[in-house]
Amino acid sequence: MILSLIYQTIVIVLLLTFSFGPAFFALINTGIKHGYKTGSLLAVGVVASDFVVCILIITLVHFGASNFIQDEKSQRFMGILAGIVLIVFGAVHFKQPLPKPHDVIDIIVPSGAYMLVKGFLLNSFNPAVWLLWLGNVTAVSKSLNYSIFNMVVYFSITLGLVLLVELAKVSASEKLNRVLTPRIMYVINVITGGLLVIFGLVLIYNYYFEK
Repeated sequence: MILSLIYQTIVIVLLLTFSFGPAFFALINTGIKHGYKTGSLLAVGVVASDFVVCILIITLVHFGASNFIQDEKSQRFMGILAGIVLIVFGAVHFKQPLPKPHDVIDIIVPSGAYMLVKGFLLNSFNPAVWLLWLGNVTAVSKSLNYSIFNMVVYFSITLGLVLLVELAKVSASEKLNRVLTPRIMYVINVITGGLLVIFGLVLIYNYYFEK
C-alpha cells in the first residue's frame, strides 16, 4: 500500500504542476514579469484552489454525490463560466502598452490579494481540475480505506509538495527576467493573454455548442 501511495503521489504532483493549462502559463508569465514574490502568491492561490476542490470532492465521494461533478448540466455551467473568467483575465494582459525604442517599462506590480484571487479562480473554474481531482480521490480512497481524515492528511502533504514545485517554477521563471528585454517581455505578455483568451473561447465552445 505504501508503494502504491508513493506512486500515486508522484503522478498527482506531476499532473498538477506540469499540466499545460491556463494556470501554468499565467504562473510562468507572472514569475518572468513580476518576480518571485508576486509569482509565489499566484502559486499559493492555485494550490489553495486545489485544496478546496480536493476537500469538496472527498466530501462528495464520501456521501455518494460524485455524480454531480459528472452531470452534463453541471459541467456545462462550469465550462461556460470558466471560459468567461479566462477571457477576462486574458484581456487584462493586453493592457500593458507596447514599449517605445529605448524606453524602460514601468511594470505595475499587482496587489497580493489580486494574485491570490487570480490563481484561485483560474484553477477553480477549470472543469478539468474537478475531473482530475475526482480521479485522484477515487484512486487514493481505496488505498486509505475511504477515511476522510486519512485522505485530508494525505492530500495536504501531497499539495505541500505541489506548492514546492510551483515555487521552484516561479523561481526559474524569475531568472529569465534577467536576460529578457522589455519588448520580449511584452511579447510574452501578449502570448500569455492570447492563450488565456483562446482557452476561454475553446471552453465556451466545447461546453455550450458541443455538450
